[in-house]
Amino acid sequence: MTCASCQSKVEELLRNVEGVTVVNVDLPKGEVEITMQRHVNTATFQSALMQYPKYQLTEKNHSPAVTEQESKSWIRTYKPVLLIFAYITTVTVLVQVYSGFFDWMQWMNHFMAGFFITFSFFKLLNPSGFADSYATYDIIAKRWRGYGYVYAITELMLGLAFVVNFNPVLTNTVTLIVMTTSLIGVLQTILNKRKIKCACLGDVFNLPMSTITVIEDGLMIGMSAFMLIKLL
Repeated sequence: MTCASCQSKVEELLRNVEGVTVVNVDLPKGEVEITMQRHVNTATFQSALMQYPKYQLTEKNHSPAVTEQESKSWIRTYKPVLLIFAYITTVTVLVQVYSGFFDWMQWMNHFMAGFFITFSFFKLLNPSGFADSYATYDIIAKRWRGYGYVYAITELMLGLAFVVNFNPVLTNTVTLIVMTTSLIGVLQTILNKRKIKCACLGDVFNLPMSTITVIEDGLMIGMSAFMLIKLL
C-alpha cells in the first residue's frame, strides 16, 4: 500500500469493526497496529477488508496481555487451571475413599463431570468472548464462529451426562470426538509456535496456549477412550 487515500479507507474499515478503538497503518512497513477493547479474531478483520480485496491482512504481533503472561512464572500463569484440577481431583478422590471402595470407572465419571461443568461455566460467563478466542485456533470455529457457542453448551451437557451416567457409550463417544477435534487445533497452534490466548477458561482468564492445553484435552480423550474400551 502506497496511496494515502487507500490507507485512510482501510483504517476506516478496520475501525468500524466492533471492539476496535484505534487503527494505525504504517505505509513504509506495510503493517497495521490495532488496539481493541476485547479480542477480535483475524478472520473478522479480513472480512472487513472484503471491499478492498487488493489488501490482505495476516497476524504478526499478538495481544500484549499474552506477552505479559509469558514473563510470569509457570505456576503463577496457570494457577487458575491448576487449582481447578486440584479441587476436582480432591473432591472426586474423597468420594471414592469414603465409599469404602475405589471404583476407577466411577471416579473417571465424576472427574469428567466436574471438568466439563466447571470449564463450561467459565466459557458461558462470556459466550461471545469465548467464541472469538476459540475461532483463532479451533479447526471448526475458524470456519463457523457459532461453533464456539455450540462447544460451550456441549461441554455443559457432557458434564451433566457424566453426573447421571447417561448412556455411557454415547456420552464417551461424543467426548472422544469433540475433544479430539479440539486437540487438533491446539496442536496446530503449538507446532506453528503461534502465541495466542487459550480459550479453555473462556474470556475470564488470559492464559497463553501451551502444552497444558494439550494435557487437558488429552486427559479427557484418554479417559473417554479407556471407558469406551471397558464398556464395549
